Amino acid sequence: MLSQRLKQLERLGIVESAPKSAGRGRTYELTSAGHDLFKVCVSLGEWGARWLEIAPENLDPFVALWSMCNTLRQERLPDRRVVIRFDFTGRQTPERYWLLIEGGDTEICRTYTGLDEDLCITAEAEAFVKWHAGQLSWAAAIRDDRIQLHGPSPLVRAFPTWNSRSMFADIKPISLTAAGSGG
Repeated sequence: MLSQRLKQLERLGIVESAPKSAGRGRTYELTSAGHDLFKVCVSLGEWGARWLEIAPENLDPFVALWSMCNTLRQERLPDRRVVIRFDFTGRQTPERYWLLIEGGDTEICRTYTGLDEDLCITAEAEAFVKWHAGQLSWAAAIRDDRIQLHGPSPLVRAFPTWNSRSMFADIKPISLTAAGSGG
């Protein structure tokens, strides 16, 4: 699905792709049109963070995971390949993804990679999304067992420090009902 979307964005002139210099896959960069569209998306995201409460049916852990992967704190990542399995609960259908981190590159897989898993994370979808969005602290999510990590202690301790959080995490929400109707 992601590759189809990227191909469509490429056809529309929003992104350009090139083969990776090492290994398989492609790199994608925004075109001038893509940068202009990004500004519009940022404005919409800021508005949404301020005025909309995330409805449970719109809490998509894949989107949060994808967003997190695009803003990982590179300087905090391990120097070796890491495979993390994510089991998201609290939705009609539980979801499972694998995150591969190697050499600063990330890849999200929907099917088993065949590689040994270094870390397993079981998380309520809502808790993971709200943590990434800056609406739930890591300490609260762990304390309430809404996010659980299993693996070597150094990775368990390090994982939450890799997340840069959403670019909208510092925007204070305004309730539409509290703001009044203005009429």
